[in-house]
Amino acid sequence: KDIEYIDSYYFNKLEYTRFSSSVGKFVGFTEQGVKNAAAWNNDPSYLSAMKAQKEAYCLNHVPGYYRAAL
Repeated sequence: KDIEYIDSYYFNKLEYTRFSSSVGKFVGFTEQGVKNAAAWNNDPSYLSAMKAQKEAYCLNHVPGYYRAAL
C-alpha cells in the first residue's frame, strides 16, 4: 500500500511526462508531454504494462532494500 511506482520522462532537465501507480495513468507537464500522456493513456496494453511494473519491480525488490537500510 505504501509503495508507489513512478516513471518520469525528462528532456533538457525538464520533466514532461510522468506515470504514477497511485494515479494509474500518465500525466503531462508540457505541451508535448500532454500529447504523449494522452496517446499512452489511450493504449490499454501499454497502460496495463505500466501498472504491472509496481508488482514486477517494486514489490520484489523492497524487502532486500528494506533489510539493507536497517
